[in-house]
Parts: sequence; structure tokens; C-alpha cells
Amino acid sequence: MKRQFRTNDRLSELRAAADADDGQDPRDFFKKESSTRGQGRKTRQLCAQVTQTLEQLLGEAADAQLQALHVVEVAPAPDASQLVVLLASLAGGDVDPGEAEAALGRAAGWLRSEIAAAIHRKRAPSLIFRILPAASPREVQP
Repeated sequence: MKRQFRTNDRLSELRAAADADDGQDPRDFFKKESSTRGQGRKTRQLCAQVTQTLEQLLGEAADAQLQALHVVEVAPAPDASQLVVLLASLAGGDVDPGEAEAALGRAAGWLRSEIAAAIHRKRAPSLIFRILPAASPREVQP
């Protein structure tokens, strides 16, 4: 007995209609939104550990320029293999940005090795230091 095809199939009209997601790559269409690079829980945990370790190391540093700095933020740039460290001068400290960058350049290897000992990773992240400009008194007061 031959199989009879329905002539009044209700889904055939829907199959022929074009939809907004037709023609898209399924790998891109079904990709999770939260899987952006460098924004996971482990990356935030690493940034917090590096912040805590750097605060301690800057306080213990022999150079007065480094002692006058504090960590504002540590963020991944573009992922956890490289971290941007934003530094600012302490409230009472008067820091010359040029001298502070030179002091950070001299101490960069020491800081990275101490961070590598403090965190438990296969590879220590490379650090990029940025010194924020000091706020003028007019900017601080509302």
C-alpha cells in the first residue's frame, strides 16, 4: 500500500516563511552571551588576589615612590594573561608620575614574581601599570 501525503499540511506554510534567524551560523546563534572572554568568576577572583598582594607589596617597598601609591583597580586586558593595574597616589602623598613610572619599571620583575608566588596559576599574568593623574581640589569638592 502506498503512503498518502497530506495535501492540507498546516506546517508547510510555516516552513516556507523566512524568519529573522534564517541564514545565520548556528555556532554564533547558540553561543552563550555570558561567555565573554576575561569576565568569569575566576578572573575576578584573580584580580582581587592581585589587588590584595600589590597593596601589601607597595606598602613594604623600599622605594618611597612606590610606598606613596595605592591600587585603585586591577582589570583583565583582554584576558587573565595580562592585567592592567590602575594606581593613584595616597591622600597625603605627592607623587611625580614620571618618577613613579620609573620606580614601577625597576620593580616590575619583583612585583610579578611576588604575585606569582601568591597566586596559584600555571603562568603568572603580565602586569601593565597605569598611574592615574591626581585630582585637583576643585574636582574633589562638589
